[in-house]
Amino acid sequence: MNKMNWTLKDKMNVAKGIAWFAVLFSLIVSVMLIANYLQLKTVDPLESPALQTLVERLHENPQDEALKEDIRALDLLIRKAYFTSQWQIRTGAYLLLFGVVVFVLAIRYLKSLRNELDELESIEKDAFLDKQLARKWLIYTGAGLFILAMMSGVFSNNILDDYEPKSLAENQLSSDVEVIEVQPVEESQVEPIAETESQAAEELVQPETAIEEPEVVAEAVPEQQAAPAATKATLPTREQMRANYPFFRGPAGDGIAYQTKVPEKFDAASGDNVLWKVKVPKHGYNSPIVWGDQLFVTGADNEARVVYCYNKNTGDLLWEAKADQIAGSPAKMPKVTEDTGLAAPTMATNGVAVFALFGTGDVIALDFSGKRLWAKNLGVPDNHYGHSSSLIIYKDKLLIQYDTNRGAKVLALSTNDGSNQWETVRDVRISWASPVLADVDGKTQLILTGEPLVAGYDPENGKELWTVDCMMGEVGPSVGYADGVVYAANEYATLAAIKVGSAAEVIWEESEYLPEVASPLAKDGLLMIATSYGVLACYDAKDGSKYWEQEYGDGIYASPIYADGKVYVMDMGGNLHVIKLAEEFELVAESELGEKSVCSPVFADGKMYLRGFDHLYCIGN
Repeated sequence: MNKMNWTLKDKMNVAKGIAWFAVLFSLIVSVMLIANYLQLKTVDPLESPALQTLVERLHENPQDEALKEDIRALDLLIRKAYFTSQWQIRTGAYLLLFGVVVFVLAIRYLKSLRNELDELESIEKDAFLDKQLARKWLIYTGAGLFILAMMSGVFSNNILDDYEPKSLAENQLSSDVEVIEVQPVEESQVEPIAETESQAAEELVQPETAIEEPEVVAEAVPEQQAAPAATKATLPTREQMRANYPFFRGPAGDGIAYQTKVPEKFDAASGDNVLWKVKVPKHGYNSPIVWGDQLFVTGADNEARVVYCYNKNTGDLLWEAKADQIAGSPAKMPKVTEDTGLAAPTMATNGVAVFALFGTGDVIALDFSGKRLWAKNLGVPDNHYGHSSSLIIYKDKLLIQYDTNRGAKVLALSTNDGSNQWETVRDVRISWASPVLADVDGKTQLILTGEPLVAGYDPENGKELWTVDCMMGEVGPSVGYADGVVYAANEYATLAAIKVGSAAEVIWEESEYLPEVASPLAKDGLLMIATSYGVLACYDAKDGSKYWEQEYGDGIYASPIYADGKVYVMDMGGNLHVIKLAEEFELVAESELGEKSVCSPVFADGKMYLRGFDHLYCIGN
């Protein structure tokens, strides 16, 4: 056998061929990756109309076991399709990296060979001719390769067409993917409330109206899963709610505080008007809530999720309680970003118990001495930043907006024992906004926002009352509300004023200044908008005309709060701006906290409570 003799030119030709092959291979993979990604974004297999239809049928007939099996089976198949698409994208990325590495190595080898040649002119001529030929082939084949890649991307994601719903048992045999339960958790996953003395329930009055005692929604909770009957605690009155600060953004979640003679200015550096300052052991982005002499916040890290109770007059830590040993709670913490963390949702209280929600999906109820009443896990929220929607209470129901990548819903848990009272599936994408209670034509509504819908619900049973399609993007701000108009906004989307009633409609829109996180504040015919790039703007709430704008050096994440004729705005640099609520800009006072803050001011008993990144502050005259 004759030994093959490779000339320098032969080696160069082989290197050129490998390089061009790597270029074409990388081009094909790149285009297919783009096509697959666009297809996944356009037709998200996790947003299946078929699954939503089955869930709606289940709400109508919660005892249909066959329907439950079909839902579980279809859910499993949908998520298998989704995970397959994700695998295709990851594999394509590795193939693309391989192609680029081969190309780079081939070019480096070709360059080393060229350095050995003496006939430089002929080499340059060959290179020029090769480039011309390559351009022609690239032009002629590029279009065909692009179409082929697009078709490959489309067909690779429409794999659900090959599936038909099977029994849950068959699917479990063929896959170890976790099955999401649609119905409320079993009683064994809920720690029962401690028995209390029987008390007659007083009438709970939400903003501006008295509401009748809640009816039991039998169809929402299957008989076999209903929690044991628990003695109801006394419900607080409207006056009690307004005298305290029970929720995120006040007693209705709309940014209105009903305190008077509240402090306007302080000096953290000198301690002027700072009644006390304490360090919170674990970090959290939730605002305080206050009832009576007790103030509550949460903190969390990968080791523990904790509720802290302080004496609001002295700052003494009264007790702390861990949210641990909860059935269904994840052993490994979900991935969250630093600016959200695991303790972003603000707590809620009804004056008898306090309720906390963490980024793990754990909900815990404690009495005012720190004793656990009940706890449960809602399922780990699939959020790429972390869960931040805060809690609110309507009568004896703890209301939770739970819009995640795995699906969106709003649900009500019994404040007495944690049992599911109702659950409504929402046709929206992931949202970080919080629920708001609004008095609409003499009846309380629950108002939620997320892409693409702003919607109203009956808090008694979760029935959707109206929707308006006007929102887009990853919605963070909650809505503002006043005089029958809902104000919804989001950065890169719009600011929409929605007149609600028998038929909800957008009455005006504006897009000059839009918030990323801070919620709109509506009061006395004016609307305040605070942006993440540091602009505070005031609009006419009736027609959207702008009265004034004020720019600050730091962005604003904390929602503006109204109290005693003034608007309190905390920017991210820890600077508190107090502005008179008026058609002309009038600065009342400015103070420096001395540390960064993204939490809204809280008011109770003539004092103001602020949370920075590390400390709690009590401000008083």
